[in-house]
Amino acid sequence: MEPYDQPPDPLGVLTTTRSVVEAARRVRIDPARAEAVADEIAATHAEPPAWNDDLHFRDGTWHTAGWVMVLDALNFCFWSTDPDPRQRWRVQYRGELYDGYWALAAALRRAVDEGRPIWDPSYLLRLSPRDIAHILRPHDLAFPEIPLFPARVLNLHELGRGLMAAYPDDNPVEAFIRDAGLSAARLVERVVATFPSFNDVATYEGREVRFYKRAQILAADLHGAFGGEGLGTFDDLEVLTAFADYKVPQVLRRLGVIVYDEALTAKIDNRVLIPTGSPEEVEIRAATVWGCELVRQSLAARGKPLRAFEVDWALWLAGQALPPDARPYHRTYTVFY
Repeated sequence: MEPYDQPPDPLGVLTTTRSVVEAARRVRIDPARAEAVADEIAATHAEPPAWNDDLHFRDGTWHTAGWVMVLDALNFCFWSTDPDPRQRWRVQYRGELYDGYWALAAALRRAVDEGRPIWDPSYLLRLSPRDIAHILRPHDLAFPEIPLFPARVLNLHELGRGLMAAYPDDNPVEAFIRDAGLSAARLVERVVATFPSFNDVATYEGREVRFYKRAQILAADLHGAFGGEGLGTFDDLEVLTAFADYKVPQVLRRLGVIVYDEALTAKIDNRVLIPTGSPEEVEIRAATVWGCELVRQSLAARGKPLRAFEVDWALWLAGQALPPDARPYHRTYTVFY
């Protein structure tokens, strides 16, 4: 990784993941393929993906920000343990059937249509597990419920409780975001300090490794939902890194940017569970962060300045359109992605 510079890293994500990439034994990055992917992106003149208004709720008020906070409190682990990977949680909205992240967005958009003010922290605190099960209900009994449901109940209550405790005499959603002072980095720091379910860190060879996936995506989602204005205004979005999840490493692997050793390849291809916090999982996620960062740096050198989270978005969207015979993503049960 010597030819590549490390940009400012106030969150410590690039610094701590770089040490993992340099020591990794099961996962490696191919810098030449990162250069080639950057060439392909630059040649297409691709622009950052636009915010999707079909499934995301957006009304231009603090309700949008509260809705996004709920979205990212629940934005993790949608895959199924069923032997048939197609048998998974699905939600119907406006006549269409969705799975994965888009099923979550559809469920929360459906909740708004049903008159549920899920942007309101005090309302979140009043939700019972039965209420939340109804909000996240699958299309019908042919489909399983959303994975890790008890954790999602805890996360929603944690979100409501943390916001209400911090700002009992103010609009908690607006005040929480405005107190970040237009800094995405400061917002991420406040999120992981206030809501433990967002504090996405691991340990690798005795050292702390920071990913902050859902906290970082919250800042990026607010930017997208508000078009970079109002509660989505941040002066330092360039410090956000890629969001280390399931789909982006799957795409980076398909593109040859990240490469697994033989043993890890067999585990992933056979959908063997990889424990959260294991060396294999931490190496996959660290390589995802730096694989995207190398693509970003290569794009910048070609006069195509995309931010790391925009590279991530483009790769994640590509992952939604992979063919059925694409090699699978790694399976890890976690609330962090």
